[in-house]
Amino acid sequence: MAETWDVEHLIADGFERVYVELEWYDGPRAGLAEIDGTPHYFQNDDYDHAHEADEYRVWPASEAAVELEREQWAIFARWNEHYEAGTVGSESHPGHGGIDARYDELALLLASHRQAPNDARRLVGELRFDAGARYRVAGLDYWFRWRPSR
Repeated sequence: MAETWDVEHLIADGFERVYVELEWYDGPRAGLAEIDGTPHYFQNDDYDHAHEADEYRVWPASEAAVELEREQWAIFARWNEHYEAGTVGSESHPGHGGIDARYDELALLLASHRQAPNDARRLVGELRFDAGARYRVAGLDYWFRWRPSR
């Protein structure tokens, strides 16, 4: 298990919240997080682990996109609570499509926002975890501290 940090310590050390996870594969690959205090999408496509540091393409998220992302995330987080409690199975995951109409509608509305623009910045993200639940409506248990890519 990864070392956990209290929220006050994370903030004091310059780490910022992650609100939405869009992809996880051996670590966070895509999602929505604060960067310099404002919401940004982040995306990492380096699956070969050739680099020690995780470099991400990042770009600002509009207020409208953030609202929609957090709405869709809340649908998932509530489903996950039921899944973890054993009251629903993986077949009911809203991301499968055709299960939750609003989740599907949000996916369509958000598709263009989730595409990294050609002018996306490149930043290195350092990861730390808090002691809370993995998935929660307010966000995730991991935080990033960002620095420029070399």
